[in-house]
Amino acid sequence: MNDPHVHRSLQEAKVPRHVAFIMDGNGRWAKNRGLPRSFGHASGAKRVRSVVEHAIDRGIPFVTLFAFSSENWRRPMEEVSTLMSLFVLYLEKEVKDMNSNGVRLKVIGDLSRFDARLQKLIAQAEAVTAHHTRVTLTVAANFGGRWDLVQAMGRWQAAHEGAPATDMTEAALQPFFSMAYAPDPDLLVRTGGESRVSNFLLWQMAYTEMYFTDVLWPDFTPDEFDRALAWFVETDRRFGGVSQKVSD
Repeated sequence: MNDPHVHRSLQEAKVPRHVAFIMDGNGRWAKNRGLPRSFGHASGAKRVRSVVEHAIDRGIPFVTLFAFSSENWRRPMEEVSTLMSLFVLYLEKEVKDMNSNGVRLKVIGDLSRFDARLQKLIAQAEAVTAHHTRVTLTVAANFGGRWDLVQAMGRWQAAHEGAPATDMTEAALQPFFSMAYAPDPDLLVRTGGESRVSNFLLWQMAYTEMYFTDVLWPDFTPDEFDRALAWFVETDRRFGGVSQKVSD
């Protein structure tokens, strides 16, 4: 980024392994410009590429995007249709570049509500990129943290039929969550000025550092990403313990 001190500190620091994003502000970005909300969502979709590329440059192996929540079906039908169309377009246009750049794509959520074409595109994209290890890009679509908790418990029960409820420990339940393949997010970035998690990765974000910015998602440049990372570097992550910055 333009600030040489921040750039140097990020080069020297241990960056987060997993950054999750709530991509908020697309509609307001369009409204501020006198454009339909669909233009904002399209601009937001284009922003994804630069964010993923910057994560690769910074050596961040896991990036998760909250693209469509289980509550977003309440939005106007036209807007939901636009979001679905953008998802299809993204899968059709970006998979080739994902392959070239070593990106593994994962899509989590209740995919049963999507039409057959979209479900097929998701399955194909995941299969084609499954062998990559440079960065894992997870897209949360028709996803909710509460849904994830319920489905994890249901899957555990199905796998342990007849087992007493006391066997359902945190460690036993962990493999049944949608993101069992990834470490919990170290950093959550929410754009758009709101300060809530909106039923995102509720289980996984128990100790996630949360960075809220007024910047709208289409304006979230690599420089803004670096500002979030610089803020993270300065946090004191205690995980319920005593601060390492406090002297004995």
